[in-house]
Amino acid sequence: MPFPEERPRRLRRSSALRRMVRETELKAADLIYPLFVVNGRGVKKAVPSMPGIHQLSVDKLPAEAKELQALGIPAVLLFGVPDHKDALGSAAWDQAGAVPRAVSALKDRYPELVVITDVCLCAYTDHGHCGIVEKDEILNDPTLELLAKIALCHAAAGADMVAPSDMMDGRVAALRAALDREGHSHVAILSYAVKYASAFYGPFRQAADCAPSFGDRAAYQMDPANGREALREIALDLQEGADLLMVKPALPYLDIVRRVREASPCPLAAYNVSGEYAMIKAAAERGWLDERRAVLEALLSIKRAGADLIITYHAMEAARWLP
Repeated sequence: MPFPEERPRRLRRSSALRRMVRETELKAADLIYPLFVVNGRGVKKAVPSMPGIHQLSVDKLPAEAKELQALGIPAVLLFGVPDHKDALGSAAWDQAGAVPRAVSALKDRYPELVVITDVCLCAYTDHGHCGIVEKDEILNDPTLELLAKIALCHAAAGADMVAPSDMMDGRVAALRAALDREGHSHVAILSYAVKYASAFYGPFRQAADCAPSFGDRAAYQMDPANGREALREIALDLQEGADLLMVKPALPYLDIVRRVREASPCPLAAYNVSGEYAMIKAAAERGWLDERRAVLEALLSIKRAGADLIITYHAMEAARWLP
């Protein structure tokens, strides 16, 4: 055999060489940290299926924000867990609710922190679905009016960005029209453009208390078998006025992240969801994985696939581990 003329290993010999030719860089500035916000004071309630994650009352948030800023993490994504649920999810647009108060508290204390709010009804409805229900059917168009009310509530509190996660058709256009009409044209929309009906949301549903009371969400979230449909969804959301796009979940859908990245120059986020987080945590607790290496490798793979931003419950620990 002839002696090899090319030796890729030459550039792997030392950590300095590897850093010099590294193609993808993961930074704390790429990360967005989700927070679960509840009413009351002094609340820090552990989520059993998500070690290290808690439901927090508004008075606990400034300490979290201070640490996030010290670590270089630029943004949070807020989810509300209300005391009251009803068929319409009316607590979702209550200006005295946990999320609007959290937005105001964070922006008053840390104005440079980017505050994003999840816009959906599932945590606020007594049936756990993301829209109005009539005879076990989730109604699309009537739901849009309620989603717009949530977005306006959050914008009035000072949110920088709203993130509709409901997967109703036309919701980006409905939010954009409402925000512009009410003087919030500066508020950006991060659309959950490509959100699959995934098994990996289980721990989140415990954290947000939002499991559906009947059926599932396959009638409005995307079929995991479909890839081309993702491109249709992003095209529609961009036409309707989305400023950023999201793929959710991340790790089982890295091929979709790549396809979306290649199809659009729009800023792209990927959501490293609760089930992905819980699997690594569970394996690490049993000594089956090196947690630090597994977390950083997983997040790097999402960035390498094409995501500009990563929403992840690992954000704080990852930022501490990054060089």
